[in-house]
Amino acid sequence: MSFFRTEDLVVRYGRAPEPAVNRVTMSVPRGSLYAVLGPNGSGKSTLMRALLGGLEAEGGHSWIGDRDVGEWTRREIALEVGVVSQSESIAFPMTVRELVSMGRYPHLGPLRAEGEADRNAIRKALRWCDATELERRGVTTLSGGEFQRVRIARALAQEPAALALDEPTASLDIRHEMTIFALLRQSASDGMTVLLTTHNLNLASRFADRILLLDQGKVAAEGKAQEVLTAEILERVYRWPVAVQPDPETGAPQVIPRVGIR
Repeated sequence: MSFFRTEDLVVRYGRAPEPAVNRVTMSVPRGSLYAVLGPNGSGKSTLMRALLGGLEAEGGHSWIGDRDVGEWTRREIALEVGVVSQSESIAFPMTVRELVSMGRYPHLGPLRAEGEADRNAIRKALRWCDATELERRGVTTLSGGEFQRVRIARALAQEPAALALDEPTASLDIRHEMTIFALLRQSASDGMTVLLTTHNLNLASRFADRILLLDQGKVAAEGKAQEVLTAEILERVYRWPVAVQPDPETGAPQVIPRVGIR
């Protein structure tokens, strides 16, 4: 059964001649890590936003669970899905701990104070994202990579059934990039549904159960990494010569851009 699903989804911005998302059909199985790839401007973020009800569709449908996204309230979505958008600005000063604790708001409501279960969820999320030592820091003092880890911790503190993350490892160094992908992989193996967009083809190949590759708003390929990440498909979509070789450790296809201009 799918947790997220779209069927012939079409999203257009204003009077643009072509849709940003053009008849995209996608099914994200429960308890899987599903990666959406594609060049800049291919529709990855737009697809994510429409899937969560943040953009109105011109055509087609999207579902969360067995309900059309339009049938969900914002609070219901917040209880079920932890969301990390591509960018975010903080309007007023707060500490890291205060920001991560916002992940508990859907459970607490406006009046109930944090309980021990809430505090445990916050501590675990900070630890998982290697952010425990940051909890007393002001959010505005963080580097881009530190801020990204804290935002992921906030989503994990919700203890949701699913995560939807738009470029979750942007700005991260190799250690924290690997840590987050390994955490998301383990979360999916433990039963959480993880949907993410990324530009990192090789980490998607290594960790994702299935991959959706977009090109100019349309589905270019969908399936397991070995089916999607072929030189023929990638060169057509990214318009750059590549070589694809098996990873010596995992056997997953690894993409190597070739030198030269096409």
